[in-house]
Amino acid sequence: MIHQYKLGGYNIVLDICSGSIHVVDDVTYDLIGMFEANSREEAVKNLMDKYSGTEMGTKENIDECYDLILELKDNGKLFTEDNYKPMAGELKAKTSGIVKALCLHIAHTCNLNCEYCFASQGKYHGDRSLMSFEVGKRALDFLVENSGSRHNLEVDFFGGEPLMNFDVVKDLVKYARSIEKEHNKNFRFTLTTNGVLVDDDVIEFANKEMSNVVLSLDGRKEIHDRYRVDYAGNGSWEKIVPKFQKFVEARGNKNYYMRGTFTHANPDFVEDIKTMLDLGFTELSMEPVVCPDGDPSQLTEEDLPIVLEQYEKLAELMIERDKEGKPFTFYHYMIDLKGGPCIYKRISGCGSGTEYMAVTPWGDLYPCHQFVGDSKFCLGNIYEGVTNKEIQDEFACCNVYAHEECHDCWARLYCSGGCAANAYHSTGSVRGVYKYGCELFKKRMECAIMVAINREFGE
Repeated sequence: MIHQYKLGGYNIVLDICSGSIHVVDDVTYDLIGMFEANSREEAVKNLMDKYSGTEMGTKENIDECYDLILELKDNGKLFTEDNYKPMAGELKAKTSGIVKALCLHIAHTCNLNCEYCFASQGKYHGDRSLMSFEVGKRALDFLVENSGSRHNLEVDFFGGEPLMNFDVVKDLVKYARSIEKEHNKNFRFTLTTNGVLVDDDVIEFANKEMSNVVLSLDGRKEIHDRYRVDYAGNGSWEKIVPKFQKFVEARGNKNYYMRGTFTHANPDFVEDIKTMLDLGFTELSMEPVVCPDGDPSQLTEEDLPIVLEQYEKLAELMIERDKEGKPFTFYHYMIDLKGGPCIYKRISGCGSGTEYMAVTPWGDLYPCHQFVGDSKFCLGNIYEGVTNKEIQDEFACCNVYAHEECHDCWARLYCSGGCAANAYHSTGSVRGVYKYGCELFKKRMECAIMVAINREFGE
């Protein structure tokens, strides 16, 4: 299977199953598009007519292009067949029972009252709660006990707002460091924060212990303050931006993400990206809002063409900034044309519910943070382990080939079947497909590949 598109002045051809990416001239691009449906004679004649009178339109040139396509096909670089489906369950089974990452819900409470919050202002549709050190300690022990021979373990301090329970965060990191050598493990911590409680102590500790920090900022002040308000209705932009600037500078301007959310209020989110750049931030992410149907912040069908155009404008901005010597990173455009994820990751996806789990303040286990609060997805707890095998098996089977709609999609080995939570909230099944999200993802991939090509071959 192949996918062809034109973007940024490039003719791009993706060979889906080999992962090969080709940048070609006009004749080769057209020939590839005609290759399977036309005989050689038909294709050559059609292109001689189309390019008549040009150097590209000679029979000799077109025949040479056709021979090149045949060579690429023979070498497994074009029109490669998908032989991965039989491997999907087998690859996932090899990691069955191995947990490599936990999302610790250190605080089910928040000091902001963001209207679009999928977590119900940090409460996850339940009571406000803080994780105790004892529960967190047991969660870390659970991770070690269930991580097999894995050396690197990931732990994300999440909320709500985790800095509302910062003393426990510090104590848990100290405990984890104390057991690393004994168990031959290396903990990599991430902190996600809205910034309100960031101070010098937080900055010093995070820059010493956190492999990454995720900082919530929605871009333009008027956009950010529309939703990200305190309980008195006051916007938080003025309060957090100077703190984030100090935080990032102290980290050496690396190992962080400025994470924004775009909604129906700002489908033109590239303007928010520009604001972040103007503020000095260069490691950026803008995510589409996750919210129930009918929510005022929900992205609409009318927003879709605007958002798709924004992804192209973002790619153009990245190329422009590269030329100026002012590059920046956009999370969804991070792609390695020469390596990239192994086939296991391409087939099996994020590992929610199997390799990755969320832990509530009282120790219940869920497939990921977006399922917390929905009791039917409770997998068990950190004391007894996974007891709801039926739900875990559902997630274990949730590879890219479990989604019927994905079988003929060119992006399937890039998205790996997409987000199980988005699929469930959109269709009622973790094996469903969030079609709106699919359109966004495909456009992101086209743009990401084009930017990577430009960085590799552009002037």
